[in-house]
Amino acid sequence: MTTHIGFLGTGLMGAPMAANLLKAGFILTVWNRTGAKTRPLADAGAGVADAPAGVAEGADAVISMLENGPVVTEVLFDRGVADALAPGALVIDMASIPPSTARDHAGRLEKKGVGHLDAPVSGGTRGAAEGTLAIMAGGALEDFERAREILQALGRATHVGPAGAGQLAKCTNQVIVAITIGAVAEGLLLAAAGGADPAAVREAITGGFADSRILQEHGRRMIERDFVPGGPIRMQMKDLNTALDAAADASLALPITSMIKELFQALLDAGGNEFDHSALLLELERQSPTVRLGDGPDKLP
Repeated sequence: MTTHIGFLGTGLMGAPMAANLLKAGFILTVWNRTGAKTRPLADAGAGVADAPAGVAEGADAVISMLENGPVVTEVLFDRGVADALAPGALVIDMASIPPSTARDHAGRLEKKGVGHLDAPVSGGTRGAAEGTLAIMAGGALEDFERAREILQALGRATHVGPAGAGQLAKCTNQVIVAITIGAVAEGLLLAAAGGADPAAVREAITGGFADSRILQEHGRRMIERDFVPGGPIRMQMKDLNTALDAAADASLALPITSMIKELFQALLDAGGNEFDHSALLLELERQSPTVRLGDGPDKLP
Protein backbone atom coordinates (compact mmCIF):
# COMPACT_ATOMS: atom_id res chain seq x y z
CA MET A 1 0.00 0.00 0.00
CA THR A 2 1.29 3.46 -0.91
CA THR A 3 1.20 5.56 2.24
CA HIS A 4 3.17 8.77 1.64
CA ILE A 5 1.61 11.15 -0.89
CA GLY A 6 2.80 14.57 -1.99
CA PHE A 7 0.08 16.92 -3.20
CA LEU A 8 0.67 19.95 -5.44
CA GLY A 9 -2.09 22.56 -5.63
CA THR A 10 -4.63 23.04 -2.85
CA GLY A 11 -7.13 25.36 -4.51
CA LEU A 12 -10.89 24.93 -4.94
CA MET A 13 -10.52 21.35 -6.14
CA GLY A 14 -7.22 20.32 -4.62
CA ALA A 15 -7.98 21.23 -1.01
CA PRO A 16 -11.01 18.92 -0.58
CA MET A 17 -9.26 16.17 -2.53
CA ALA A 18 -6.24 16.38 -0.22
CA ALA A 19 -8.57 16.38 2.78
CA ASN A 20 -10.13 13.12 1.59
CA LEU A 21 -6.70 11.53 1.31
CA LEU A 22 -6.01 12.48 4.92
CA LYS A 23 -9.35 11.01 5.99
CA ALA A 24 -8.43 7.78 4.17
CA GLY A 25 -5.30 7.47 6.33
CA PHE A 26 -2.56 8.45 3.90
CA ILE A 27 0.47 10.40 5.06
CA LEU A 28 0.29 13.69 3.17
CA THR A 29 2.64 16.56 2.40
CA VAL A 30 1.16 19.50 0.50
CA TRP A 31 2.37 22.56 -1.38
CA ASN A 32 0.50 25.49 -2.85
CA ARG A 33 1.76 28.66 -4.52
CA THR A 34 -0.34 30.68 -2.05
CA GLY A 35 0.74 29.17 1.24
CA ALA A 36 -2.29 30.33 3.22
CA LYS A 37 -4.44 27.83 1.33
CA THR A 38 -2.55 24.95 2.98
CA ARG A 39 -3.37 25.98 6.56
CA PRO A 40 -6.64 24.02 6.96
CA LEU A 41 -4.84 20.89 5.72
CA ALA A 42 -1.94 21.51 8.10
CA ASP A 43 -4.48 21.82 10.93
CA ALA A 44 -5.92 18.45 9.84
CA GLY A 45 -2.51 16.74 10.01
CA ALA A 46 -0.80 17.31 6.66
CA GLY A 47 2.81 18.33 6.35
CA VAL A 48 3.46 21.53 4.39
CA ALA A 49 6.43 21.97 2.04
CA ASP A 50 8.00 25.36 1.39
CA ALA A 51 8.79 24.43 -2.23
CA PRO A 52 7.30 21.96 -4.73
CA ALA A 53 10.28 19.60 -4.53
CA GLY A 54 9.60 19.19 -0.82
CA VAL A 55 6.43 17.19 -1.44
CA ALA A 56 8.40 14.67 -3.52
CA GLU A 57 11.04 13.85 -0.91
CA GLY A 58 10.23 10.41 0.44
CA ALA A 59 6.90 10.26 -1.39
CA ASP A 60 5.59 7.07 -2.96
CA ALA A 61 3.30 9.13 -5.19
CA VAL A 62 2.86 12.80 -6.06
CA ILE A 63 -0.52 14.16 -7.15
CA SER A 64 -0.73 17.46 -9.02
CA MET A 65 -3.92 19.50 -9.20
CA LEU A 66 -2.55 22.60 -10.89
CA GLU A 67 -4.11 25.13 -13.24
CA ASN A 68 -2.77 24.26 -16.70
CA GLY A 69 -0.12 22.48 -18.73
CA PRO A 70 2.63 25.10 -18.52
CA VAL A 71 2.25 25.29 -14.74
CA VAL A 72 2.43 21.49 -14.42
CA THR A 73 5.56 21.43 -16.60
CA GLU A 74 7.17 24.21 -14.57
CA VAL A 75 6.45 22.62 -11.20
CA LEU A 76 7.42 19.07 -12.20
CA PHE A 77 10.56 19.78 -14.20
CA ASP A 78 11.77 23.31 -13.50
CA ARG A 79 11.12 23.40 -9.77
CA GLY A 80 12.68 20.08 -8.85
CA VAL A 81 9.79 17.67 -8.29
CA ALA A 82 10.88 15.13 -10.91
CA ASP A 83 14.48 15.21 -9.69
CA ALA A 84 13.43 14.71 -6.06
CA LEU A 85 11.34 11.61 -6.78
CA ALA A 86 12.90 8.22 -6.11
CA PRO A 87 12.91 5.62 -8.91
CA GLY A 88 9.71 3.62 -8.71
CA ALA A 89 7.64 6.56 -7.49
CA LEU A 90 4.47 7.58 -9.31
CA VAL A 91 3.20 10.94 -10.55
CA ILE A 92 -0.60 11.25 -10.83
CA ASP A 93 -1.41 14.42 -12.73
CA MET A 94 -5.07 15.29 -12.13
CA ALA A 95 -4.98 18.67 -13.84
CA SER A 96 -6.65 19.20 -17.22
CA ILE A 97 -3.84 19.70 -19.75
CA PRO A 98 -3.29 18.92 -23.45
CA PRO A 99 -2.89 15.22 -24.30
CA SER A 100 0.41 15.95 -26.04
CA THR A 101 1.76 17.56 -22.87
CA ALA A 102 0.71 14.55 -20.80
CA ARG A 103 2.51 12.21 -23.21
CA ASP A 104 5.64 14.38 -23.02
CA HIS A 105 5.59 14.32 -19.21
CA ALA A 106 5.14 10.55 -19.17
CA GLY A 107 8.13 10.06 -21.46
CA ARG A 108 10.39 12.37 -19.47
CA LEU A 109 9.48 10.71 -16.17
CA GLU A 110 9.93 7.23 -17.63
CA LYS A 111 13.59 8.08 -18.29
CA LYS A 112 13.95 8.73 -14.56
CA GLY A 113 12.29 5.44 -13.64
CA VAL A 114 9.15 7.23 -12.42
CA GLY A 115 5.63 6.17 -13.41
CA HIS A 116 2.99 8.60 -14.66
CA LEU A 117 -0.78 8.73 -14.95
CA ASP A 118 -2.71 11.56 -16.54
CA ALA A 119 -5.89 11.38 -14.50
CA PRO A 120 -8.09 14.48 -14.88
CA VAL A 121 -11.39 14.63 -13.07
CA SER A 122 -15.00 15.69 -13.47
CA GLY A 123 -17.52 16.43 -10.75
CA GLY A 124 -16.60 19.93 -9.64
CA THR A 125 -16.04 21.13 -6.11
CA ARG A 126 -18.98 19.11 -4.83
CA GLY A 127 -17.54 15.87 -6.20
CA ALA A 128 -14.12 16.78 -4.81
CA ALA A 129 -15.57 17.33 -1.34
CA GLU A 130 -17.73 14.20 -1.39
CA GLY A 131 -15.05 11.94 -2.86
CA THR A 132 -17.23 11.12 -5.85
CA LEU A 133 -15.15 12.50 -8.72
CA ALA A 134 -15.15 10.77 -12.10
CA ILE A 135 -11.46 10.07 -12.75
CA MET A 136 -10.21 9.32 -16.28
CA ALA A 137 -6.77 7.73 -16.18
CA GLY A 138 -4.28 7.33 -19.00
CA GLY A 139 -0.98 5.49 -18.65
CA ALA A 140 0.36 2.01 -18.08
CA LEU A 141 -2.18 -0.39 -16.61
CA GLU A 142 0.28 -1.47 -13.91
CA ASP A 143 0.64 2.15 -12.77
CA PHE A 144 -3.14 2.47 -12.66
CA GLU A 145 -3.35 -0.63 -10.47
CA ARG A 146 -0.67 0.81 -8.18
CA ALA A 147 -2.70 4.00 -7.86
CA ARG A 148 -6.09 2.33 -7.41
CA GLU A 149 -6.25 2.66 -3.62
CA ILE A 150 -5.29 6.34 -3.79
CA LEU A 151 -7.83 7.08 -6.49
CA GLN A 152 -10.60 5.25 -4.62
CA ALA A 153 -10.29 7.86 -1.86
CA LEU A 154 -11.12 10.55 -4.44
CA GLY A 155 -13.85 9.00 -6.57
CA ARG A 156 -14.52 6.46 -9.30
CA ALA A 157 -11.49 5.81 -11.51
CA THR A 158 -11.46 4.23 -14.96
CA HIS A 159 -8.38 3.31 -16.98
CA VAL A 160 -9.07 4.63 -20.50
CA GLY A 161 -5.84 3.89 -22.37
CA PRO A 162 -2.16 4.83 -22.69
CA ALA A 163 -0.49 8.12 -21.80
CA GLY A 164 -2.60 11.07 -22.92
CA ALA A 165 -5.84 9.07 -23.04
CA GLY A 166 -7.03 10.48 -19.72
CA GLN A 167 -6.75 13.98 -21.12
CA LEU A 168 -8.65 12.95 -24.26
CA ALA A 169 -11.41 11.60 -22.02
CA LYS A 170 -11.50 14.93 -20.16
CA CYS A 171 -11.75 16.75 -23.51
CA THR A 172 -14.72 14.52 -24.34
CA ASN A 173 -16.28 15.33 -20.97
CA GLN A 174 -15.83 19.08 -21.38
CA VAL A 175 -17.25 19.11 -24.90
CA ILE A 176 -20.39 17.33 -23.66
CA VAL A 177 -20.64 19.56 -20.57
CA ALA A 178 -20.31 22.80 -22.54
CA ILE A 179 -22.80 21.82 -25.22
CA THR A 180 -25.29 20.54 -22.63
CA ILE A 181 -25.04 23.76 -20.60
CA GLY A 182 -25.95 25.61 -23.78
CA ALA A 183 -28.85 23.25 -24.49
CA VAL A 184 -30.25 23.59 -20.95
CA ALA A 185 -29.97 27.38 -21.05
CA GLU A 186 -31.68 27.63 -24.45
CA GLY A 187 -34.42 25.20 -23.46
CA LEU A 188 -35.26 27.02 -20.21
CA LEU A 189 -35.25 30.37 -22.01
CA LEU A 190 -37.64 28.94 -24.60
CA ALA A 191 -39.97 27.84 -21.81
CA ALA A 192 -39.83 31.28 -20.20
CA ALA A 193 -40.35 33.13 -23.48
CA GLY A 194 -43.51 31.12 -24.21
CA GLY A 195 -45.04 31.73 -20.80
CA ALA A 196 -44.25 28.43 -19.05
CA ASP A 197 -42.67 28.25 -15.59
CA PRO A 198 -39.02 27.27 -16.25
CA ALA A 199 -38.64 25.70 -12.79
CA ALA A 200 -41.73 23.55 -13.39
CA VAL A 201 -40.53 22.63 -16.88
CA ARG A 202 -37.21 21.51 -15.43
CA GLU A 203 -39.06 19.34 -12.93
CA ALA A 204 -41.41 17.97 -15.61
CA ILE A 205 -38.61 16.72 -17.89
CA THR A 206 -36.64 15.17 -15.05
CA GLY A 207 -36.42 11.43 -15.66
CA GLY A 208 -36.96 11.75 -19.41
CA PHE A 209 -34.41 11.63 -22.19
CA ALA A 210 -33.42 15.27 -21.58
CA ASP A 211 -32.51 14.64 -17.95
CA SER A 212 -28.88 15.03 -16.93
CA ARG A 213 -26.73 16.22 -14.06
CA ILE A 214 -26.33 19.46 -16.01
CA LEU A 215 -30.12 19.92 -16.08
CA GLN A 216 -30.32 19.14 -12.37
CA GLU A 217 -27.43 21.22 -11.01
CA HIS A 218 -26.81 23.89 -13.62
CA GLY A 219 -30.49 24.23 -14.49
CA ARG A 220 -31.13 24.99 -10.83
CA ARG A 221 -28.27 27.50 -10.84
CA MET A 222 -29.76 29.25 -13.87
CA ILE A 223 -33.23 29.47 -12.33
CA GLU A 224 -31.79 30.71 -9.03
CA ARG A 225 -29.33 32.92 -10.96
CA ASP A 226 -26.45 31.62 -8.83
CA PHE A 227 -23.28 32.07 -10.86
CA VAL A 228 -20.69 31.84 -8.09
CA PRO A 229 -18.23 29.10 -9.21
CA GLY A 230 -18.06 25.95 -9.21
CA GLY A 231 -16.34 25.67 -12.48
CA PRO A 232 -15.24 29.12 -13.70
CA ILE A 233 -15.65 30.09 -17.33
CA ARG A 234 -11.91 30.68 -17.77
CA MET A 235 -11.31 26.99 -17.01
CA GLN A 236 -14.13 25.89 -19.32
CA MET A 237 -12.55 27.98 -22.09
CA LYS A 238 -9.14 26.45 -21.45
CA ASP A 239 -10.60 22.97 -21.78
CA LEU A 240 -12.58 23.80 -24.92
CA ASN A 241 -9.46 25.21 -26.55
CA THR A 242 -7.59 22.03 -25.60
CA ALA A 243 -10.36 19.89 -27.09
CA LEU A 244 -10.42 21.87 -30.34
CA ASP A 245 -6.63 21.69 -30.61
CA ALA A 246 -6.75 17.91 -30.11
CA ALA A 247 -9.47 17.67 -32.76
CA ALA A 248 -7.36 19.71 -35.19
CA ASP A 249 -4.41 17.38 -34.57
CA ALA A 250 -6.69 14.49 -35.55
CA SER A 251 -8.10 16.35 -38.61
CA LEU A 252 -11.52 16.28 -36.96
CA ALA A 253 -14.14 19.03 -37.22
CA LEU A 254 -16.19 19.82 -34.10
CA PRO A 255 -18.62 22.49 -35.37
CA ILE A 256 -21.01 22.45 -32.40
CA THR A 257 -18.10 22.76 -29.97
CA SER A 258 -16.74 25.67 -32.00
CA MET A 259 -20.08 27.49 -31.81
CA ILE A 260 -20.47 26.99 -28.06
CA LYS A 261 -16.88 28.16 -27.54
CA GLU A 262 -17.73 31.46 -29.24
CA LEU A 263 -20.61 32.00 -26.80
CA PHE A 264 -18.37 31.33 -23.81
CA GLN A 265 -15.74 33.61 -25.33
CA ALA A 266 -18.25 36.47 -25.61
CA LEU A 267 -19.13 36.10 -21.92
CA LEU A 268 -15.46 35.93 -20.95
CA ASP A 269 -14.75 39.08 -23.00
CA ALA A 270 -17.58 40.83 -21.14
CA GLY A 271 -15.80 40.21 -17.83
CA GLY A 272 -17.29 36.86 -16.86
CA ASN A 273 -14.06 34.89 -16.61
CA GLU A 274 -14.67 33.97 -12.95
CA PHE A 275 -18.42 33.30 -13.32
CA ASP A 276 -19.62 29.71 -13.05
CA HIS A 277 -19.94 28.14 -16.50
CA SER A 278 -23.72 27.94 -16.02
CA ALA A 279 -23.59 31.73 -16.52
CA LEU A 280 -23.58 31.04 -20.26
CA LEU A 281 -27.26 31.84 -19.71
CA LEU A 282 -26.28 35.51 -19.37
CA GLU A 283 -24.84 35.62 -22.88
CA LEU A 284 -27.98 34.01 -24.31
CA GLU A 285 -30.11 36.53 -22.42
CA ARG A 286 -27.98 39.34 -23.81
CA GLN A 287 -28.82 38.11 -27.31
CA SER A 288 -32.56 38.03 -26.46
CA PRO A 289 -32.94 40.96 -24.05
CA THR A 290 -36.72 40.65 -23.64
CA VAL A 291 -36.42 37.21 -21.95
CA ARG A 292 -34.98 36.49 -18.48
CA LEU A 293 -35.10 33.46 -16.20
CA GLY A 294 -36.49 34.35 -12.81
CA ASP A 295 -36.84 37.74 -11.22
CA GLY A 296 -34.12 37.52 -8.56
CA PRO A 297 -30.78 39.30 -8.62
CA ASP A 298 -27.71 37.69 -10.14
CA LYS A 299 -25.34 36.08 -7.60
CA LEU A 300 -21.86 36.75 -8.98
CA PRO A 301 -18.34 36.15 -7.64
